[in-house]
Amino acid sequence: MLDNAPRGTIVIEDIEIGMVRHIQKVVTDRDIELFAEVSTDRNPVHLDEDYAQDTIFGGRIAHGMLTAGLISAVIGEQLPGHGTVYLGQSLKFLAPVRPGDTVRAEVEVVDIDYSRRRVCMETRCLVGEKKVLVGEATVLAPSGKFD
Repeated sequence: MLDNAPRGTIVIEDIEIGMVRHIQKVVTDRDIELFAEVSTDRNPVHLDEDYAQDTIFGGRIAHGMLTAGLISAVIGEQLPGHGTVYLGQSLKFLAPVRPGDTVRAEVEVVDIDYSRRRVCMETRCLVGEKKVLVGEATVLAPSGKFD
C-alpha cells in the first residue's frame, strides 16, 4: 500500500535544488511473487523461506530492483512526474528488504541544467532510519513552455 503522495508534474521551470519527494510502501509477499513473475527472476532467496534461511540473509528478501522500482515511482509520479524521461540511475544496495518491511523511497534534487532540462537527484530507500539503497538519477524533465 502506498501513502497518499501528491501525483502529477513539476515542470523544469519550477524545479529547485533541494526539492524532495517520497513514497512509502509495505513490501508484501504478493509484491515479491509478482516481481518474480514479471522479471522472471525466481532466485529462491526471494521465494523459498527454507532455502533463504541457509543464506547470508537468514531468510527471504525482496528483489533489489523491486526496491529500486519505488524510486522510479517517485520520479515518474511526483518529481518531476508525468512526462519525465529517465536518462540514468546508479544504485548501491546497502541492506536487504524483507517481506513486511515498510520502504520509504526518496528523491532529492541536487543539480539542474535548465537549458538542457536535465535534473540530477540523489535517490535513497530506507527501512525505518536504515538506508537500504542509495544512488543518483539523471532525468529529462518536462517543460511548461510551448514553443
